[in-house]
Amino acid sequence: MTKLRQSDAEKRAQSGRSPDFLEALARGLSVLTAFDDSRPQMSLSDVARAVDLPRATARRALYTLEQLGYLESDGKLFRLTPQVLRFASAYLGTAGNAAALQTACGRLCAATDEACSAAILDGESAVMVAHASPPRFMSSAPGIGFRVPAFCSALGRVLLAASGAQPAGIRSLTPRTVTSKTELQAIIAKTARDGYALADQETELGFRSLAVPVRRFDGRVVAALNIGIRIERATPKQMKDGFLPLLLQAAKALRDQVL
Repeated sequence: MTKLRQSDAEKRAQSGRSPDFLEALARGLSVLTAFDDSRPQMSLSDVARAVDLPRATARRALYTLEQLGYLESDGKLFRLTPQVLRFASAYLGTAGNAAALQTACGRLCAATDEACSAAILDGESAVMVAHASPPRFMSSAPGIGFRVPAFCSALGRVLLAASGAQPAGIRSLTPRTVTSKTELQAIIAKTARDGYALADQETELGFRSLAVPVRRFDGRVVAALNIGIRIERATPKQMKDGFLPLLLQAAKALRDQVL
């Protein structure tokens, strides 16, 4: 036990973290966030590898989260329960922008008959905080909480351009994904100049999207607003000609509604 305590203290010292940093809580949260669409269920060994923890530590974290109702298990595999949605609902309930962004997405969806989303930047990802889809997409459309890599998505590039953050997590998702850091920096700089971003089949083949920044009263970007389509429904030029004015109009209307 002494060695474990010393190890934690050494890790805190090396990372510059305060003695008030609670390692056990951090480990539990890392276990929760290890589950995603590519890993919807995992064994103890899977979790230990995913979060780089000893099996004994991962086992205690899994047991605790299961007892609290955030995980369930069949005795071998663990998976998230709907109780984790409490975190999302708490965020959306306290984030004053969510309702305004959701209304804007709904109106854009109705006007264009296409999927519309709003997102914020979270590390290497753009995370959807509002979303609306036409009926034909309801069964398969991504929803609130869905993440897309910031470096190769229209939503993410708008947010990166506003934040000044460097693209990270760069990897090839499709044959069209831009992975050159120099080229990505040029694209993000162009996004900042143009006031919009268009990503063509870089996150998923067959889909392209167009996004603009949502600014509050003082000009600070607080979100990105996006329309995404299947490629057969519109060319990049048609998207810019037909959808960009609508996105810009919606973003302008949000200026006095978001914080």
